[in-house]
Amino acid sequence: MMYILALESSCDETAVAIIRGCSDTHGVENVEVLANCVASQIDIHKVYGGVVPELASREHTKQLKPLLEMALEQAGVTLQDIDVFAGTAGPGLSSSLLIGHSAAKMLAVASGKTYYAMNHMEGHLLSPFLGKSQSVAVGQAMGLVVSGGHTMLVDIARVGQYHILGQTVDDAAGEAFDKGARMLKLAYPGGPEIEKLAKLGNPQAYDFPRSMLHEKEEGKQHSFSFSGLKTSLYYTLQKEEQKHQREQKAKHQAGESEQEFQLAPAVLNDICASFQQAIIDVLVEKTLAAAVKHKRSVVAISGGVACNKTLITQLQSRLNKRGIELLTADNALNTDNALMIAYAAWQRHQAGQVSDSLEAGIYPRFSGF
Repeated sequence: MMYILALESSCDETAVAIIRGCSDTHGVENVEVLANCVASQIDIHKVYGGVVPELASREHTKQLKPLLEMALEQAGVTLQDIDVFAGTAGPGLSSSLLIGHSAAKMLAVASGKTYYAMNHMEGHLLSPFLGKSQSVAVGQAMGLVVSGGHTMLVDIARVGQYHILGQTVDDAAGEAFDKGARMLKLAYPGGPEIEKLAKLGNPQAYDFPRSMLHEKEEGKQHSFSFSGLKTSLYYTLQKEEQKHQREQKAKHQAGESEQEFQLAPAVLNDICASFQQAIIDVLVEKTLAAAVKHKRSVVAISGGVACNKTLITQLQSRLNKRGIELLTADNALNTDNALMIAYAAWQRHQAGQVSDSLEAGIYPRFSGF
């Protein structure tokens, strides 16, 4: 039996999690979640339309100690009971990463325990397996990580052996959602707002591009691109505004009062539905193609965009027709959290991968696993 405590502070969520893991004589794993505490900063950054690094790091510093105390109390353990400490080393915001990574390392040194410097993306990648390890072992799966900063297809051979088949060459899917929402003057974070309005619209109303959907060039078949979609939305909104200006000019000439430009609710709903569908089509088709090509019978999807129910429904439908199983994580695991970091550290430890992470520093940019 082993207790693992993890800290996560890569961006704007301060998080602490504690798990208890054990394996029986047959190697069947059992991971019990004892605490999963997250302090969100959405309300702080909402007024700026995005994360402000200085405010984020300041909030991490303020929230970490009370959150750690809360997690220990919920788990019913003390720091002396912890066998392994883990912290997110990257990727993320430098000033944010330093808070959790340094604190977790300090706790490990003070306790004389093992420390794992964990990759945030590995945490996402493995999170769909949490709670399913008795029936589906980590490995032999196609992973789709789709978040605000990253979109990638990863062939998972086993714990610690990951092959990135393709990534976005520009904007990530979550970034496209957020930037699109800003253009549409929707609230932050933008993805959930677009999804909400998309349910009321027609996904075929606007013909947005599906970039790289049928890419044939060697090495790029599994890559993504969403910047063109963002540009297409910009021009679509320009056309709608020009149409509005023509209508207002006619009203002025007729002696009627003019109105400021604002998308009609039905038009906004159709744009959101069409914009969302363009992203979903690319994610679904490329994931299915990768799973079939590499003969994977399991697809594991994770990251903030994996909270999108329309994406999950359509991906599930396409995979079912091919007899491929879809693994998803709870929505609370798709957004930033420390539970996925603790679970990834547990998997690393069980795989016999010894940590020398006390020498490791942070790495803001993602350069692989």
